[in-house]
Amino acid sequence: MKNKYNIAVIGATGNTGMKTLQILEERNFPINNVTAVASEKSVGKEVSFYDRAIKVQNISDFDFSETDIAIFCAGNGISQKYADAVTAAGCTIIDKSSHFRLNLKVPLIIPEVNADSLTKGAPLGIVSTPNCIAVPLAMTLKALSQLSSVKRVVASTYQSVSGAGRRAADELYNQTKELISAGTPRPEVFQKQIAFNVIPAIGHLYNSGVTEEEDKISCEVCKILKSNVRIAVTCVRVPVFVGHSISVACELSGEADEAMIYEAFETVDGISPADPRSDFITPIEARGEDAVYVSRIRRDNTVKNGVLFWITSDNLRKGAALNSVQIAELMISENPQLTKFKRKK
Repeated sequence: MKNKYNIAVIGATGNTGMKTLQILEERNFPINNVTAVASEKSVGKEVSFYDRAIKVQNISDFDFSETDIAIFCAGNGISQKYADAVTAAGCTIIDKSSHFRLNLKVPLIIPEVNADSLTKGAPLGIVSTPNCIAVPLAMTLKALSQLSSVKRVVASTYQSVSGAGRRAADELYNQTKELISAGTPRPEVFQKQIAFNVIPAIGHLYNSGVTEEEDKISCEVCKILKSNVRIAVTCVRVPVFVGHSISVACELSGEADEAMIYEAFETVDGISPADPRSDFITPIEARGEDAVYVSRIRRDNTVKNGVLFWITSDNLRKGAALNSVQIAELMISENPQLTKFKRKK
């Protein structure tokens, strides 16, 4: 029986890639060898793992045949370009990009919500991890569904700049400095100034008025929950470095009081509900934490069986890197040889 694994982290020099390496170390994942992989421009750079520095290797000529699991943290283009060759080499991919998420042959997994979706394996050799807003939203809706089915959801997001990558965080930092010194900020990553501002659109804007990010979230949550729940989403970028938040209004099919709702949140691993009357959680408190925090839990008296609450989590951890590592842990516990998760010939 296999008890240690060869792991490759693709996009190892980015925010999510570095956080993935950190979480593999924190959770003492059973690793035989770990490899840092990225595009050609990052070759030769070093990343840290335990007490050693690992040199980054070029994805274009890396041999994946001896790698058990490749965790892709590098965006749609890289996943689209290299996934076929990686899985053909016998390596299983855990993909953080959105490229495969809605593919019917690719499991889209949050271990606390739909671990059962992995029991039949992964016919393409790929398992996807959801959008960093879809993860906490699906977890909380899963909790509420224990009380009664969720009929409708309205979610407004407050997404930090780290969700758009390191250059986005640099832009917020530099614009803030420029404004404090009476300079003129120049938007490059974002379409408008992000410092001391909010931008009510994330991703490509469709003719319908819905953005790509909003569409992804609603479709992914329905796939994860195996539900046709109606979800309306407005995504907003805010001048916060790390930590996504969501204001959620739900309509349930049955009645539930605040005590029942609080208890439902408590029963789902990974959710930490705060006292609805005396505490609320902000992105600063959630930063560096694994939990999905739920606070401001209350009834919505404008609709029958309405519930209002506030979600906050570290988007680089549970929204990305942590969920990927938890999927890897689930896979090796389900099938230590990983044969169920290799591409079917």
